[in-house]
Amino acid sequence: MRRWDFVAAYLQGELQPGEVVYCHAPPGYATLGADGRPCICRVDKPIYGMAQAGRRWQRSLFPWLKEWGFEQCKSDPCVFTITRDMSGVSQRLVLGCYVDDLFTLYSHDGPGSLYESFTTDLAARWNVEDEGPVSDLLNVDITTDADSVILKQEKYISHLVETYLPDGVPLSFHKTQAPAAENLPAL
Repeated sequence: MRRWDFVAAYLQGELQPGEVVYCHAPPGYATLGADGRPCICRVDKPIYGMAQAGRRWQRSLFPWLKEWGFEQCKSDPCVFTITRDMSGVSQRLVLGCYVDDLFTLYSHDGPGSLYESFTTDLAARWNVEDEGPVSDLLNVDITTDADSVILKQEKYISHLVETYLPDGVPLSFHKTQAPAAENLPAL
């Protein structure tokens, strides 16, 4: 599992054909023209702070992933999967897109692998940085060993307790019984 960052992601997006967006001049530029009227600028690329910038970035990245052969997950449109036969070996690659980060989970690594082929094309098309192995994702700590992935939220839960229960868990929260009925069906 590795994390990739799209450098200045929104600037790598594209406005829709025919879409015209204007904004006030940025700080440091003249805000009034020679005639005393406010200056406005035409935006050529999506920029941070623009309401539709994230969507335009997504509309640039997602079609590229689909052209590459990825299938978009129906239950989460920010997750993509692909399986290919590479030199007689079935290889799988799963991507998770979160704003300007790309999380990659792959079955094979190294020269000639699906992962290597994808990341080579990714770097050729987009300005990206390989941020290395994933150690956390949305407040979930991730560790791996030879045959397992371990997900923990200990730090996040401790932070919540320290923030919202600085004196500890109130006695009224303690229960002497399970929060569900005892006659639950066995799995």
